[in-house]
Amino acid sequence: MTTASTYPAHARATLALGLPLIGSHLAQMALHVVDTVMLGWYGVTELAAVVIGGSSFFVVFILGSGFAQAVMPMVAASLGEGDEAQVRRDTRMGLWLSLGFGIAVYPLFWNAEPVLLMLGQKPEVAALAQDFLRVAGLGMVPALLVMALKSYLAALERTQVVLWVTLVAVGVNAAINWFLIFGNGGAPEMGVVGSAIASLSVQVVTFAVLAVYAGWLPELRRFRLWQRFWRPDPAALGRVFRLGWPIGVTGLAESGMFQASALMMGWIGTVELAAHGIAMQVAALAFMVHLGLSNAVTVRTGYADGAGDAAGVRAAAATGIALSLGFGALMVALFLAAPVQILSLFLDMTKPESGRIVAYGTVLLALAALFQIMDAMQVIALGMLRGVRDTRVPMALAALSYWVIGIPTCYILAFPLGLGGVGLWLGLVVGLTGAASSLMWRFWSRR
Repeated sequence: MTTASTYPAHARATLALGLPLIGSHLAQMALHVVDTVMLGWYGVTELAAVVIGGSSFFVVFILGSGFAQAVMPMVAASLGEGDEAQVRRDTRMGLWLSLGFGIAVYPLFWNAEPVLLMLGQKPEVAALAQDFLRVAGLGMVPALLVMALKSYLAALERTQVVLWVTLVAVGVNAAINWFLIFGNGGAPEMGVVGSAIASLSVQVVTFAVLAVYAGWLPELRRFRLWQRFWRPDPAALGRVFRLGWPIGVTGLAESGMFQASALMMGWIGTVELAAHGIAMQVAALAFMVHLGLSNAVTVRTGYADGAGDAAGVRAAAATGIALSLGFGALMVALFLAAPVQILSLFLDMTKPESGRIVAYGTVLLALAALFQIMDAMQVIALGMLRGVRDTRVPMALAALSYWVIGIPTCYILAFPLGLGGVGLWLGLVVGLTGAASSLMWRFWSRR
């Protein structure tokens, strides 16, 4: 990797790195959609159980993924410094912390039913969700290890393999689901447990493939990633922990804000909640592009920072912002020009309630146009800051924006002021605007 000298060169380098990451994020999203669709074919109670179980798994995963995500900027910076030994040390300890976290949280999954009952879930749903989590929870370790290896490979600009492995995983997951959920091809009919086995199998195989690739590809052997892997490295462990835990908490705070918004929308009405879910799904698809660009910006700024190239850091950051704004402008035009067509893709328009959902969703998509610009800017800013290994203050700024500004504003606009779902989305825009503004200020004020 080299630091680019012009903005067009930075744009080409960012896109070369970011496009496969965008594809892998979209493929990962498709994997979860496949699970949802196939469980929906199987049964409503089973679908509800896996939605609850999957959401619980995801919340814990987000918190633990901070250590894996910390590997990306640390490896990029070490490459910029020309310190290959540090690349190996930081990646190993990122894997160690991911492994330890995955083992530590498994009892939560084994004993999920009492917690879900306490949170108001129906007994039959809670029992099935626990059955799912007892198997799927075993996948927390390989899932986090995969995340760490993806971060390592992305920092080394080996993003094509990340994309192809994720795409294959989608197909393999669907095939195993077909056999084990429904009992096709002579396999036992296992329902939610079959879905959990599919997820676990895909995570284990994905880790094995990436581990072999990272350790034995001729161009990567010089890093000796797996050589004496079992040896502790307290200094590197501390560095990864200090950088990683704020990343995990930031992700948890953001996902919690969106979970809270869905809960409040449910208080308003079923049609409104359905429209909210579709609009949020559309916004999430667009967000995957910004997330991939954010990852690329983390690598580009991290490498330049490690190389002591302050101008390169600024140029890489500015390029990421420009690319994200450009894509965001296209999405604004699409959301405003074709809301009915977009929403109709998610609905059976022959059903009477679909017209009401589309009418309400059209308003939400107009707000989503503004929403996704602010969301894009805050995730790009987080990527820039992680590239220069600044995570603690950004964590505080983001959490304050989401929970002290965003959620209270959602509630006040939606209920006391009577704006309903529109007010709730305006509150999300306010929270994300606060995050984007404060995080951008944090980065540029120090440059």
